[in-house]
Amino acid sequence: MAQSGPFVGNVLNELSTSVIPVVVLITGLLVGIIAGRLSRRLLTAAGIPGAVEGTTFERTVNRLGTSTAGLLSGFITLFVIALTVGLALSIEGVLDTRFYLQQLPTYLLRVFVAALVLIIGLIIGDKAEVEIRERFQDVKLSEMSLLPRLAKHSIIFVASLIALAQLKVETGPLLVLFGGYVFAVVVFSGLAFKDLLAAGAAGLYLILSQPYSIGDTIDVDGNRGIVQEVGVFVTHIENDDEEFILPNHLVLRSGVIRIRS
Repeated sequence: MAQSGPFVGNVLNELSTSVIPVVVLITGLLVGIIAGRLSRRLLTAAGIPGAVEGTTFERTVNRLGTSTAGLLSGFITLFVIALTVGLALSIEGVLDTRFYLQQLPTYLLRVFVAALVLIIGLIIGDKAEVEIRERFQDVKLSEMSLLPRLAKHSIIFVASLIALAQLKVETGPLLVLFGGYVFAVVVFSGLAFKDLLAAGAAGLYLILSQPYSIGDTIDVDGNRGIVQEVGVFVTHIENDDEEFILPNHLVLRSGVIRIRS
């Protein structure tokens, strides 16, 4: 009987150093899988698949055999499992318990948030590119092809800065670079989009003053047809054989001849 105390203590010690870490790992794996599936259902219910449909990011993850919702839920599963592995190692004595309690969760959370911010930035950048391209697809100006890509890369750049800040990476030089990028974008936009801005200003004038309207027959710089649409940037006219898409600043610069029937 006197020896039963040490024996029981040895058994409990063996259980705590061998069985309990395994139980923790199995439990963490199950919790991670459940959390991943639940988060995937929540993301689907929130409309994430429809929101990212058609983006480059979604097509890329589809080629990898998953989806955006699946990727995000997978990150959540990995986060839970990583915490569980750290807990099991600390119980086993391989990992310092104070390090696990004070540093590891914070570090893993920063990595998780940084990855999440970067993914969201890529998705928003792709979505902005798609939306801008679709919204201005009828504007037949060469500069418009640059605007969607410019918006996409600007959003991704900002998301990258936020992600690096989460990882405690020194972002001072990157902020200076971002300032130079913004300045270059402003200067470049002023030069590259001057015709676009001129077309927009002319379009507002034409919409407000209405020198011609839909159904009128007009002649602009030798292009004759019936007005089909007067937009902010361009005017659509067509005849029996041709359709002309005229930048509005060209309409004002060349003048309009309205044909009376």
